[in-house]
Amino acid sequence: MKNAIKAAMINLALVTSLCGIAAAQAQIPVPKKSNIPARLKKDAKISVEQARSTAVTKVPGDIQEEELENEHGRLVYSFDIRPVGQKDITEVQVSAIDGSIVSVEKEDAASEAKQKQQEAGKPKP
Repeated sequence: MKNAIKAAMINLALVTSLCGIAAAQAQIPVPKKSNIPARLKKDAKISVEQARSTAVTKVPGDIQEEELENEHGRLVYSFDIRPVGQKDITEVQVSAIDGSIVSVEKEDAASEAKQKQQEAGKPKP
């Protein structure tokens, strides 16, 4: 009898934890612009949902754009976030391998335009 109660309590705790994780991830809306190539996604050890959660924990705001890319030899999720109450964008990069924050950089309109122009000139792999 005691074992059955313990098992039921453990199951309840697991279900509650999983529901909490799902609810936390569900609260972060998917951005309109998302570029997660399947060829890179297969190498990622963490999901885009986990990376999104990490990014908005670091910089609270609305994710404008997300991307999975190889940058400087690292597989990273890159999120352009508009912090609450600001007009500029902050780029947060999260390692797709271990989920750690790789970088956080504030971008103004001029630097963002320059970056987009550089990306437009890159050949598509």
